Amino acid sequence: MPGDKIFVDTCVVIECLKGNLTLDKPNAYLNHIVLMELFVGAKNKQDLHEIKAKLQGFKLLKVDHEIMVLATQIIERYALSHGAKIQDAIIAATCLINNLPLSTYNVRDFRYIPNLQIMA
Repeated sequence: MPGDKIFVDTCVVIECLKGNLTLDKPNAYLNHIVLMELFVGAKNKQDLHEIKAKLQGFKLLKVDHEIMVLATQIIERYALSHGAKIQDAIIAATCLINNLPLSTYNVRDFRYIPNLQIMA
């Protein structure tokens, strides 16, 4: 929905970068985890430069101490039972702390986290 603030998972940003999806960038948030996942996916320096250019307009949220504490709690509680990954725990904690819904195609990676609003 236009005007609604959302946190966008890496998979959603990739579709945006490919031109398969349009996002309202001023209302689309990401964090350094998403940035790093995108940068690791670059094929070469030119591709990295293009990715960085296309990310202009997205809002970047800092991963602070409060987010890391919550992410650690998510890992402690769900790594063994649900296979929670560090990057997904940090993304979920960022959404929870900032009260933002998560837009993702990987619902199974997040569905077990209480109070996390997921938009598939």
